[in-house]
Amino acid sequence: MLGSRSHEKGEAAARDIKTGNGAPAVRGTSNAQAASAGDIVVVAVPYSSHDATLDEIRDAVAGKIVVDAVVPLVPPKVSVVQLPPGVSAAQSAQARLGAGVRVVSAFHNVGAAKLMVAGPVDCDVLVFGDDRAAREAVIALARDLGTRGIDGGPLANSVAAEALTAVLIGINRRYKVDGAGIRITGIAEAAAKP
Repeated sequence: MLGSRSHEKGEAAARDIKTGNGAPAVRGTSNAQAASAGDIVVVAVPYSSHDATLDEIRDAVAGKIVVDAVVPLVPPKVSVVQLPPGVSAAQSAQARLGAGVRVVSAFHNVGAAKLMVAGPVDCDVLVFGDDRAAREAVIALARDLGTRGIDGGPLANSVAAEALTAVLIGINRRYKVDGAGIRITGIAEAAAKP
């Protein structure tokens, strides 16, 4: 289920997403309706739309896991770290949504192009959150998407991943690559599973 600011925009965006290998077709609707339908809700919007999107879905996500993949990038200097004063974007999301929502921060460092190709994604996903069970659910989601989720600890640590995204964008530009990612070494594959 894909949400957008309006039902019509959600439907149009969903039509552009190709599925295969037995995956169900993507359906599009409004942000609030999509958030109501999901057990795990992923927020992946430009930073400038972050607060408005969270306000739009707040009532629909009570008691749910919300994966905040938003990075505080401020154009035109998106390869320069520009974090909100005193908190990460994910901590800001937790404050805005309230204690009844389990905010988990993840997927900042995986380029969209990597998630759109079939097969495993050649990088790790750092997962942060104050609720261990919610972190484990998102680590499992990362695995289902073909990546390896790594438990990065509490939500406050998300600031590191959010900052690292701007660094990776700069690396992509300097080295003329599409989707530089990270790999955490020294962890056996079995140990990384929840």
